Amino acid sequence: MSSEAGPEVLLVGCGKMGQALLAGWLDRAIIGHATIVEPAGVPSLAGEKRVALLTDPAGLPDGYRAEIVLLAVKPQMMPEAAPPYLPVVERGAVVLSIAAGKTFRSLASYFGESAAIVRAMPNTPAAIGRGISVAIANAHVSPARRALCDRLLAAVGSVEWVTDESLLDAVTALSGGGPAYVFLLIEVLAAAGVKAGLPAELALRLARETVSGAGELARVSGESVEQLRRNVTSPKGTTLAALEVLTAPQGLQPLFDAALAAATARARELAQ
Repeated sequence: MSSEAGPEVLLVGCGKMGQALLAGWLDRAIIGHATIVEPAGVPSLAGEKRVALLTDPAGLPDGYRAEIVLLAVKPQMMPEAAPPYLPVVERGAVVLSIAAGKTFRSLASYFGESAAIVRAMPNTPAAIGRGISVAIANAHVSPARRALCDRLLAAVGSVEWVTDESLLDAVTALSGGGPAYVFLLIEVLAAAGVKAGLPAELALRLARETVSGAGELARVSGESVEQLRRNVTSPKGTTLAALEVLTAPQGLQPLFDAALAAATARARELAQ
């Protein structure tokens, strides 16, 4: 059920990421209409004329058609959540999955070997239009449908495409989980500030503003992040003293190496 205003999208699962994507589509008038299947309901969308809300796929009209079936459910839910939408895919819909670890092979087990499938990994800054997604299309996705998936993902931030599916596990570890690591950095910076004698409220505000401001500077500056770091680091100064701890053999790099390796391994386990 597409319209001149844009495609029909079937959104399966409407948690935080699903809602972020939907908000981007509606704000930018990228889609004509969306049908959402969310068992818990989405009260915030009540009255939205461009959206049909269902709590069960059995509520889809007979012969329902969509250009995209976007699977925004947890990987563990996929075996139960995906199969009801096979008829929609058989009528020509592209599957766009944002479930971590669920490979083309596993998705084809629900939708058939000839199904057009795109896998993507967005991240939570999509909620403010500042996310980044990495996507890959299988051989059955036409250029036009890939372009449509790109527009849907670009509604909430930047989009990069790869051709090696195995990279999606590392992408999940780095950018998919990355916001959590940054939020943890804010927490530990604030805690360290309190230990250094700052009031807790001030320490948290300093940590939040410093991390968000530095991130924005890294985004807009023409200088490399290495040079930006050097710009803050005076010879024999206080920042250098801290960086000597953070860059020590047991500092940040080995910690992040181990953290991303663990997340990548978990993403691979989810494919089983």
